[in-house]
Amino acid sequence: MPHTFPADLVQAQRDWYATYRQLAGTGTTPGTGGTQATVLRRRLVRLSVQVTAHPYWTTIPGTAPAARMELKQLAWAEEPRPAEPRAGRPWADGNGRAAAGG
Repeated sequence: MPHTFPADLVQAQRDWYATYRQLAGTGTTPGTGGTQATVLRRRLVRLSVQVTAHPYWTTIPGTAPAARMELKQLAWAEEPRPAEPRAGRPWADGNGRAAAGG
């Protein structure tokens, strides 16, 4: 059954993906991205809380896990892509299972 998600919830999930991509692109060389990476990690945590604690989830007891995956797929499909091809989606591990995090 398709869900109708609140706009702020969809936007928070889109922002989570955008921040995830930014974090993946930060450098690991000392002095080149440490502060940026810290800021982005903190933003991911805040967005994760915003998405998972959204009041919408209390309105759909029993179907929340399926709705959560639907939200992720919806936000991913609507998210602008970087120029390079991606080898998967951040919400799934290499076996297509849900990964931890946003």
